[in-house]
Amino acid sequence: MTNQPELKTIGLTPAIYCGDQPLFYVTRDVPLGDALSMASDFLFLAKTLTEDAAYAKDTDRHAWAAHYLTSMSKALVDDAVKVLTRDRDSLSGFKRAGAKAEGV
Repeated sequence: MTNQPELKTIGLTPAIYCGDQPLFYVTRDVPLGDALSMASDFLFLAKTLTEDAAYAKDTDRHAWAAHYLTSMSKALVDDAVKVLTRDRDSLSGFKRAGAKAEGV
């Protein structure tokens, strides 16, 4: 049985922009399970806040909070996807290189 290293965030994904500059990035080396769990929590809170926003006609604070939570969630999921596709892309590139070397 092989021990595979734990997949972790790569920290390249920005979240929440001010003008054209990102204010935040996903932190590097967070286990993917933890990052995706946090994204799930953020999305649950955003869902609850959007329901509240639908009924609170006098303010938009719930909508803005939900907006920022969904932005952070998207960054976490995007960073996780980069990790997962990076491993797949590097493996498929390795297979293609092996096939070329064998003359396939």
